[in-house]
Amino acid sequence: MDIYNNKSKFKVGVIVIALLLAGASLYYTNTLVKKLEQREKRLIDLYAKGLEFAVDEKIGNELTFLMQEIIGANNSVPLILTDEKGDIISSRNIKLPEPKNTSVKEAQRILEKEKDILQKELEKMKAENSPIEVSFGGKNYIYYRNSNLLSQLTYYPFIQFGVVIIFGLLTYMAFNYSRRAEQNRVWVGLAKETAHQLGTPISSLMAWIEYLRADDEADPIVADELEKDVQRLQMVTARFSSIGSEPTLQPENISFVVQNFMNYLQRRISSQVKVRVKDWLPPDKMVNMNRYLFEWVIENICKNAVDAMGGRGELRLRLREIPEGDVVIDITDTGKGMSKTQVKKVFNPGFTTKRRGWGLGLTLAKRIVEEYHKGRIFIKASEVGKGTTFSIILQEGEVKEPEVANKALSVDAAS
Repeated sequence: MDIYNNKSKFKVGVIVIALLLAGASLYYTNTLVKKLEQREKRLIDLYAKGLEFAVDEKIGNELTFLMQEIIGANNSVPLILTDEKGDIISSRNIKLPEPKNTSVKEAQRILEKEKDILQKELEKMKAENSPIEVSFGGKNYIYYRNSNLLSQLTYYPFIQFGVVIIFGLLTYMAFNYSRRAEQNRVWVGLAKETAHQLGTPISSLMAWIEYLRADDEADPIVADELEKDVQRLQMVTARFSSIGSEPTLQPENISFVVQNFMNYLQRRISSQVKVRVKDWLPPDKMVNMNRYLFEWVIENICKNAVDAMGGRGELRLRLREIPEGDVVIDITDTGKGMSKTQVKKVFNPGFTTKRRGWGLGLTLAKRIVEEYHKGRIFIKASEVGKGTTFSIILQEGEVKEPEVANKALSVDAAS
């Protein structure tokens, strides 16, 4: 639990640091944009003064030339000069259409188009900045808007912020995927090694069963029950061997699989636990599954439920069909339930509420259902002191003849 708590804190810390860096970059760039806006405002003020001096007959030719140089220095800030009535006198740094030929008709077309373009630009400028008054031969006004460079810089911080966030997310996803792949390799190795270690004692037990059968004084019922448990151990070994490899899914009668397994399980749990199975599925409802891995999921959830009830209570299974055709299996117990915090962590590797639990059962169950069977498993409801309901959703399978299904089942069992 401490590992996952620390991991969550680390994630939050990384996100906070990334946001602080992005925020600092955003603040700095916005400050730079404001300084450039002030600079362009001073440039337009200087441009206005240059216009006033350029038309002043009292100043000398050299000073007039200097003012014209100042006026011509503005080659980036779009502006429009209007008279007191708002009529456009001239413009600068605004892209206007070029005439295609020298005909009068073409000239009239260009003039009309220029008028429309300048009028639209004037409206934008009025909305963006306050005009600067210029006095020469009456009141005139200079309207302007930010240069293309400044406009680009205005959006740049947000683009930069988005790029940083996307890069951070991609990096985190790649790191998370790599870490999960490494964890999966560890679990796969552990499962396969467990299956390998179980092989020898199981073979020995099979030999002892045959020895009991050969003894005329031995009770045959004992040998039969031992054989069932050994077969169960073989099934567990096959399950562990299947971890890490892509299992073969085939259509199975879900009602038969669940009912048959619960009959087996009921004889091996406390007699004070009442097991009730409500099957609302059509008799021939098929589901794509690997039977032995799926039985592992049911067994894990049911045994956890029995432990949560302290060996006394009621275990209810409900099988139903949803409109999409998939099958939902609800498993409800009357145990001690879980808090909201526990519900969020219940599928995390290593999380357990038992003193001697490994915290791997539900993690493997989730992997089997969601990665192998392409289904879903989640906690539908849980209330402390009242119990918990797990829900499993499996994809609908094709209808198969019973003898074909049994043949495929025997092949899987043999492997």
